[in-house]
Amino acid sequence: MPNDYQKRSNLWNEDLAPTDARHRTWRWRHFAALWTGMVMCIPCYILASGLIDQGMSAMQAVGTVLLGNAVVLIPMLLIGHSGTKFGVPFAVIVRSSFGTKGAKLPAFLRAIVACGWFGIQCWVGGNAIYAVGNILFHGALVGPVIGWVGIDAAHLACFFVFWALHLYFISRGPESIRWIETITAPVKIAIVLALLWWAYNKAGGFGPIVSAPSQFVEGGKKAGQFWSVFWPSLTAMIGFWSTLALNIPDFTRFAKSQRDQCVGQAVGLPVPMAGLAFIGVAVTSATVTIYGKAIWDPVDLAGRMEGIGVAIGLAIITLDTLCVNLAANTVGPAYDFAAIFPRRITFSTGGYLTAVIGVLMMPWKLIASTQGFIFTWLIGYSALLGPVLGIMLADYWLIRRREIEVDDLFKENGIYRYKNGWNPAALIALILSVLPNLPGFLAVAFPDRFSWIPAGFKDVNNYSWFVGVFLAIVIYSVLMRPAPRKSTHFDIESV
Repeated sequence: MPNDYQKRSNLWNEDLAPTDARHRTWRWRHFAALWTGMVMCIPCYILASGLIDQGMSAMQAVGTVLLGNAVVLIPMLLIGHSGTKFGVPFAVIVRSSFGTKGAKLPAFLRAIVACGWFGIQCWVGGNAIYAVGNILFHGALVGPVIGWVGIDAAHLACFFVFWALHLYFISRGPESIRWIETITAPVKIAIVLALLWWAYNKAGGFGPIVSAPSQFVEGGKKAGQFWSVFWPSLTAMIGFWSTLALNIPDFTRFAKSQRDQCVGQAVGLPVPMAGLAFIGVAVTSATVTIYGKAIWDPVDLAGRMEGIGVAIGLAIITLDTLCVNLAANTVGPAYDFAAIFPRRITFSTGGYLTAVIGVLMMPWKLIASTQGFIFTWLIGYSALLGPVLGIMLADYWLIRRREIEVDDLFKENGIYRYKNGWNPAALIALILSVLPNLPGFLAVAFPDRFSWIPAGFKDVNNYSWFVGVFLAIVIYSVLMRPAPRKSTHFDIESV
């Protein structure tokens, strides 16, 4: 365990310290409930809609979602192994590869992405409150748009109301998040199944979207273009949870055993994710029959229902979004900010900082279109976080063979100091792994300014997560191969 000297260093605080046996209470059912709870959210519900909008059939879209989540599950389990074995969060584990000071860079990158997601989920929840208000007051909340903000005052106020609900749970710590996810996960499953039954019964079937053919078949609008859409879509599906793939040790550090974290995640992620994508497609398909047009937004759909179903539906959406945001987008960045400034920031303070930055990023603009949400936001940060994941995988599994000096993770002059606290190999691998994807990202995100970039770079960007992970593993392994392997003095669980 960290000694008095380490506790006085700039690398340690109570929230970052290795978990002991008393706090290792998470069994496989808790991880399964955590993932099921996180999966049951509006962005996941509408994820397949963006793929159908790009020309896929319903089954192609759902299959792409399933495959993407099966792929990202593999590194998630591998990185999660380190959290269970040594009991420390992502922001501490990453010190073994980036250095005691250098670790602040990936922690910051991951935290900023999570802040963006935090804001997006707050926007979704606030939008539900806004819809309820307009139903109760017959549209009286609608007003003129506020200049550069881009939304009206009532919409902004509802956003802040939902945002404020998070502060209670942030103050209570990660255990309160486990509790609320475990309790609400079964309820969410029942609700989405009830929604599926309602749509099928109301429409007398699942409607035209489910049966519509792919636009990529001969005679379709995008005949022969399937693979050019599939690969960037798969990258985006992987990118959806790539932030959690990095900071999954923040949760697995509380696992009772490796079996618990592996079984729980395998049960809780891929199939529920694909299942919700199908429900989203099927329900939306039914809305074409019921309302005469496709309604992908469940908030809009709940607002069209009659009677008490409106209030119940929107209340559930609000609760669901709150649960997801706490688990997926609060725990990770809270630990990350605490690791960047251990002497000044605790878990709770890091959570509050996440909440503030999430507002400043103006999330309603991040998801203004499916093109921007999937092909700019999701793929864009995949290119950034994929290399970090590759470096961590190479360091833990190939270079150190699952052996880490945990005490030295909290020492300013320990073996992970490298060059003044920075590991040059990790920095070189990160830069060289991001660079190939950068031109293509700029061309997609800012087409007017970077139209001169050759089309080949856009193709590379379509595989950004795969390119980043692969290059990072190879480059880091080559640069670190001469490094001696160390044995650990502190191993909570022998594996």
